[in-house]
Amino acid sequence: MDKDFREEFTEVIKFTPPLYKQRYQFVKDLVEKYKPKKVADLGCADCRLLWMLKFCSCIEVLAGLDICASVMKEKMHTLSPLPVDYLQPSERSLTVTLHHGSIAHKDPCMLGFDLVTCIELIEHLEESELKKFPEVVFGFMAPSMVVISTPNSEFNPLLPGVVLYRHPDHKFEWNQAQFQSWALDTAKCYDYSVEFTGVGHPPPGMENVGFCTQIGVFVRKYPQTSESLPSEEHPEAVYKTVFKAVYPSLKDEKYLQNAVVSEVIFTAQNIKHHLMSKLEKDDDDDPERKSRVQPSVDYFPDYLRKLVVDQTLEPFVSGNEVCIPLVTIFSFPKVNRLCGTFEKLCKLIAGKVPLSSDGSAVVFNTEHE
Repeated sequence: MDKDFREEFTEVIKFTPPLYKQRYQFVKDLVEKYKPKKVADLGCADCRLLWMLKFCSCIEVLAGLDICASVMKEKMHTLSPLPVDYLQPSERSLTVTLHHGSIAHKDPCMLGFDLVTCIELIEHLEESELKKFPEVVFGFMAPSMVVISTPNSEFNPLLPGVVLYRHPDHKFEWNQAQFQSWALDTAKCYDYSVEFTGVGHPPPGMENVGFCTQIGVFVRKYPQTSESLPSEEHPEAVYKTVFKAVYPSLKDEKYLQNAVVSEVIFTAQNIKHHLMSKLEKDDDDDPERKSRVQPSVDYFPDYLRKLVVDQTLEPFVSGNEVCIPLVTIFSFPKVNRLCGTFEKLCKLIAGKVPLSSDGSAVVFNTEHE
């Protein structure tokens, strides 16, 4: 590389967005494309990538592993459920777990993952750890996909202040040929294919330098079956769990019941509000109305009218009570989606919502809004 040309770019290389965000976005895009349910991040450090991935609706299990427990503990609170997660539980289940341990060791808690990410990890490994890394990740864990990113040493001369390695803890940094050689050998040994890409484009005219961060995406060639699993017994657990969060989910009967009860009451109150508003207007026009009123569907706005017309039962007022049939409430899309069946609706709201004596309608007192 021409020295003058290199120095011309040494002070102007700046990545937007920052390089670490580009790496995380690469993983997120991959997740959104392939929809893995179980994802593990090895070398998760401050948990930024895990925090980003917890918002991906396809993921049901997230796990992080790092050799430094203090770094994880400092930021692990960001992975805890928020109050809104309890107020509006998701339809999916989500469990997030952090483990303290070394990637050089096998632990059964890391089995069964669809995607394993190793973002800027391997360059921190000692030689002995790097030798064990392929067997642990590709042989033992054997996920469907592995993403490995590592610095491209050919890019280093363009980065200001970089003399040997980009970080004092790096044990090595590979050029493109070295990384690709290691990755291809590893993929061949464990029946994976691998494709190479990266983030952090070089300046125009210096494309041969390659990406600032080089990335290998490994995909297992054959689906894992019971025959292909290692015959040896699983090793004993060696990682220490330092954090675990189970997010509220509508798959949990408790949270589902709360959501259904709230939606039923909200829907019934909404119908009651429109009904009473119309009846109060009619009372002003005709003070000698009967105490029992069966309203016309014309009393409801368009989005309610169709739902009520689709059923033979309409809401009605009897004395000081408003009765809204459960069949009508079940017609509303959100209630229907939450419950699935009318029988389940009845089961979930039993004892939680005021019902008529025969249990066919929600009953409200007109004297209490």
